[in-house]
Amino acid sequence: MRRWAPRPVLLAAAALAVLIALLPLAYLLIRVGEAGADRIAAELLTARVGELAARSLGLATVVTAACTVLGVGTAFLVTRTDLPAPRVFSVLAALPLAVPTYIAGFTWISTVDGFAGFWASALVLVLCCYPYMFLPVAATLHRADPAQEDVARSLGHHPWRTFRSVTLPQLRPAVAGGALLVALYVLSDFGAVALLRTDTFTRAVFTALELGFDRTGALVLSTVLVALTTLLLAGESLTRRRSARYAPVGSGARRPPVRMGLGWWRWPVTLLLGSVSALALGVPAVSLTRRLVAGVSRPGSLVEMAWAAGNSLAVSAAGAALTMLLALPIGLLVARAPGALAATVDRLGYLTHALPGVVIGLSLVFFGIHVVYPLYQTRWLLMLAYAALFLPLAVASVGAAAAQAPPVLDDVARSLGRSPLRAFASVTAPLVAPGIAAGTALVFLTCMKELPATLLLRPTGMDTLATELWTHTTVAAYAAAAPYAALLVLLSAIPAWFLAARSGAIGGDR
Repeated sequence: MRRWAPRPVLLAAAALAVLIALLPLAYLLIRVGEAGADRIAAELLTARVGELAARSLGLATVVTAACTVLGVGTAFLVTRTDLPAPRVFSVLAALPLAVPTYIAGFTWISTVDGFAGFWASALVLVLCCYPYMFLPVAATLHRADPAQEDVARSLGHHPWRTFRSVTLPQLRPAVAGGALLVALYVLSDFGAVALLRTDTFTRAVFTALELGFDRTGALVLSTVLVALTTLLLAGESLTRRRSARYAPVGSGARRPPVRMGLGWWRWPVTLLLGSVSALALGVPAVSLTRRLVAGVSRPGSLVEMAWAAGNSLAVSAAGAALTMLLALPIGLLVARAPGALAATVDRLGYLTHALPGVVIGLSLVFFGIHVVYPLYQTRWLLMLAYAALFLPLAVASVGAAAAQAPPVLDDVARSLGRSPLRAFASVTAPLVAPGIAAGTALVFLTCMKELPATLLLRPTGMDTLATELWTHTTVAAYAAAAPYAALLVLLSAIPAWFLAARSGAIGGDR
């Protein structure tokens, strides 16, 4: 019989990590509670809130559906077909992660006249977010044993039927996890919807704070995002349970899959993927290049860029380190002691992931002023904001890696007299290290792009590439903003390339 609280030390460490990450949510609930039932009802029971909810959910649905089709299709093409240059297309499919949505929105606005509204936001978000679907699906396809697909084909199944009945069910956990990340990203995104003038909850929250000076109203609206996140988590949990029966048993030697011939579809499909990459990467590259020379010609700009880049790298690395430190016990708990408690701890970490960065920033400003004043205006609060925002990204990487490390090896080490800590350090840690590296790269990349919380929490006098970019764009100094945007994308491309390599698609069997 499974104990009610397996691995109590690990459970305690995971619970502490989640409590730290939930500090911004605690502030949100305290401030909303202080508003009183009448004020809450007055803010929520309005036609405008209904419209915001419908538009936010509609945008999340459209973007998630499109990212699923695009991400799964691209992953299948580069890992299971004779697509030309699959490694090149794998890198191109991962690199949009390096383009923040506010940069993508800015470049599209400056390229296409009248580019704004719901469908404009949907296009930009799809082009920026589909790597969140491509990477886990490509990694799953790379690790999967193709024996079941071979059996289906030997029984006369058409390739499409084989994909639908054999391959796709194996991908359901990866697809569900990727869809959850995409949906939560869309609900919390501010950059694209603000620039493209699409009224969602995040834009309404920012407007209430910055233009209406209505902090309480903004926080009440944010509770709706928490409720929507809870519904998404419940749906993803149901999908995960349904997918459990498709999990592979055992892990033998994996052989290369037999790649399906595309026939006369080969070049049209290649053109389609090239067009997607041109939209996701080419439009920002061309737009930024047009303004780049004028931006760096200003005296002192190179020194300012160097300082901003150094600050971005430093705070992103620190934020990624803290986030991975908090994620490690949660990911290990999910992999080593699955059950209701582990699932609850894991799901709680997602609640702050859908909150706008401005809400996370405000909550930690309050926390710093009233609770831990010595930390106010230091990098520690900014690092905590990054951990609260991006903890699920790190937990997913650690959990997936730990699930691939057989727990029996840890048990054997402990049976030989090693303490739990020594057994983890000598046996489990080396096996989980690749997942930790991938999670660190993903969190580092996301911290580099984060804007609202960084604007509120950075120490006085400390500017990053993202804040300098925002400062220049708010006064329409687009030429001065372009070098910061270009350098931010270039630095972010390094961890994006690493994530593509870790997915296994780059090192394909060709």
